[in-house]
Amino acid sequence: MEINILAGGPLNHIPSLHEYSGEWIGVDRGVLTLIKEGIFVDKAFGDFDSVKREELALIKKQVGELHTFSPEKDETDMELAITWAIKQSPEKIRIFGATGGRLDHFFANVQLLFSPVLLHEGIPIEIIDCQNMISLIQAGTHKIEANNKYTYISFIPFHGEVEGLTLVGFKYPLNERHIPIHSTLCISNELISDIGTISFSKGILMVIRSRD
Repeated sequence: MEINILAGGPLNHIPSLHEYSGEWIGVDRGVLTLIKEGIFVDKAFGDFDSVKREELALIKKQVGELHTFSPEKDETDMELAITWAIKQSPEKIRIFGATGGRLDHFFANVQLLFSPVLLHEGIPIEIIDCQNMISLIQAGTHKIEANNKYTYISFIPFHGEVEGLTLVGFKYPLNERHIPIHSTLCISNELISDIGTISFSKGILMVIRSRD
């Protein structure tokens, strides 16, 4: 099972949702976007303080299962949705509508990728918008397939420094390089093979696949 989560970020940052299969979860105003797109909302999470009364009535009518919370809470609506999704042990989690708009929400959403449970369970999770796909990978060896939609690939140290980074099948290969936390060495690389290999011995890398 794959779980897709749509938040209420700016619509011009959201790609075509019909390209993705799996169960759909709405977060706050993201529920309305799914309804308008004709996508069945399996579950919805939020305080819904950003929707009008008639919109909330529509949500209650259209959504399979609604989880409502007080606006005064310790977790964001997105964190509550991701926490639920992790407990389902899905094959993958995709997050949409989490970029653009407020930077505090964006950085909080990126930090959620660093969930200890996600890292321990090894559940792939990525943030996707019209121009970018963001994910985290831990030390080890990873394969990455070419994607004509997102041709540029950048690697950014996310948690401490990265040791022994080796890139094979890339336009700019590396061999056992040390990447400090401030480095921009690995920005805007590209695959020259159908499949590339990323390996490193220590650290956590943020992988950003993007397009102009």
